[in-house]
Amino acid sequence: MTGERLDVGWVRDWCDRADPALAELMRSFEARHGFPPGENVIVRATDESHQATDELVELTPIPSDLTTMYWVVGEVSLPDVDSAYFVHPASLVASHFRAYGPIRIIGEEPALVFAGDGGGHLFALAGSGRVWRSTTASWHDQFELAAASLQEFLEGLSRRISAQL
Repeated sequence: MTGERLDVGWVRDWCDRADPALAELMRSFEARHGFPPGENVIVRATDESHQATDELVELTPIPSDLTTMYWVVGEVSLPDVDSAYFVHPASLVASHFRAYGPIRIIGEEPALVFAGDGGGHLFALAGSGRVWRSTTASWHDQFELAAASLQEFLEGLSRRISAQL
């Protein structure tokens, strides 16, 4: 991996920092954009999402950082942040894995799609810990490096929220 493994405490802190910024953005959104925002949320993990994560782990060799994130965060839906970002729930990641399998990236361990953006681009986390973004809205085209780690990816989401304040 390119750095240290993701820590549950760090993910909790990230949620605690991102939630107030997201709430502030939503309060000012309509005045800035002229229409009300959609539902922009960071959903905390539940017993049900933990079970879905366990099932995902049994299905595929899931990168450990993704398991750590899913222990704290059930999903993220940010339709009004930039062009939109969505961290899929573990149950959807498992469904997509069954349908499409892992993402193959030259020189990288197989990657697991865990998120997308409003343009249909996919984000996949490889066993190395790096996050890759599809160059088109396709499971089968090329992927480019998006972040050196899942932590960097989540920090990027926070920056995008803050940039709109």
